[in-house]
Amino acid sequence: MTTIQPAKITKVLPDSIAEEIGFEVGDMIVSINGTKPRDLIDYQFLCAEEILELEVLDRTGKTHHVEIEKDYDDDLGVEFATALFDGLIQCNNRCPFCFIDQQPPGKRTSLYLKDDDYRLSFLYGSYLTLTNLTAKEWQRIEQMRLSPLYVSVHSTEPEVRIRLLKNHRAGEILSQIRWFQERRLQIHAQVVVCPGINDSEHLERTLKDLTSFYAGELPTVASVAVVPVGLTRFRPQEDELIPVTREKAREVICQVKLLAAEFRQKYASSVVWLADEWFLIAGEELPTEAEYEEYPQIDNGVGSIRLFIKQFTQTAKILLPRKIIHQRRLTWVVGNAVETAFKPLVQQLNTVDGLEVNMQALCSDYWGQSISVTGLLTGHDLLLNLKGQDLGEGILLPSVMLKHGELVFLDDMTVEEVSQQLNVSIFPVSGVEELIKTCIRR
Repeated sequence: MTTIQPAKITKVLPDSIAEEIGFEVGDMIVSINGTKPRDLIDYQFLCAEEILELEVLDRTGKTHHVEIEKDYDDDLGVEFATALFDGLIQCNNRCPFCFIDQQPPGKRTSLYLKDDDYRLSFLYGSYLTLTNLTAKEWQRIEQMRLSPLYVSVHSTEPEVRIRLLKNHRAGEILSQIRWFQERRLQIHAQVVVCPGINDSEHLERTLKDLTSFYAGELPTVASVAVVPVGLTRFRPQEDELIPVTREKAREVICQVKLLAAEFRQKYASSVVWLADEWFLIAGEELPTEAEYEEYPQIDNGVGSIRLFIKQFTQTAKILLPRKIIHQRRLTWVVGNAVETAFKPLVQQLNTVDGLEVNMQALCSDYWGQSISVTGLLTGHDLLLNLKGQDLGEGILLPSVMLKHGELVFLDDMTVEEVSQQLNVSIFPVSGVEELIKTCIRR
């Protein structure tokens, strides 16, 4: 049985209950009203009460008992080192397309952790397979109404899913979805298409099976994302996978578009969406903004480019001046997959008198990919492509390339190391507003 560790505080929010009481970074919450929280879900549930009795371990190791009276649902105003206080539920599948197994050895330990944890799915939208859940965890999902969860389905045909996940329990997926249906709980599904295994008639069967759970007042399967398999040069040689070609991408786009039109007639929603990568690989136009409806699969790369362009256009109208006093010349680094889509954005930035932004659209030599999304570019790729070039006064670096909360690339190089070797400043930017403000400020 996994031991529950005290919840270590990494941030105390200003003007919060926690700050008023005197909580400090490094303090640890051991229990709330006599219960040790397993994770952030327990913490939020327990902290909803009006009267709290906390057992707290301070940075010196001294135990304190703190009583708090507050309004119902008021947050204490602290953040923790991790959302899980009892350890990560790891994956026992051996999917050949798993990105964890397609990395070189010797990097930071966290890169090799195979997450299959329903709690991270509920809290952050990460995908799980449902093959690792014990009866106790199923019971907790039901009792705490942990919905929606994000589920990697890949195929609804038992033999195909077992082949993909290399796990005999993988064939239970349809009965598991029915379990959610009976309890009025929702999932968002994803299908990673592996040519020759779960494409063509198998893909059609899967999408029709999944959308059959969309009917009713509360759809059990709220949305489905269809994603192309991503392969790197580090993948195992015996994995039986083949990359998605331009022809295959066009075939899948055509197939899914026809099915989505059918679903729209039946359900008044497409239900099924293609990840942006399909259109980039195929060299085809991205769907219009209206086709993405409410962007239910935005974190899975479905509509993220279209939404970024929309947000850029709206924000640029407000923030971009006609002229800046101090001239700036910057280099914006992106994956070459978005080069065509982002060219108009660069042109819009360069309408500002005194501002010059040059886009460098790179592929990833590190991963061995000829077409790369921005989030997979590494420090190695920047050095390989940009060394010796005139990059102006700095690089605009999308923070999706970096480890969350840290200035570290996927290949373990730091932003500082890359900055020193390129002899240029690097400005990590998160989102449209920060990108534009970095361009125009001195």
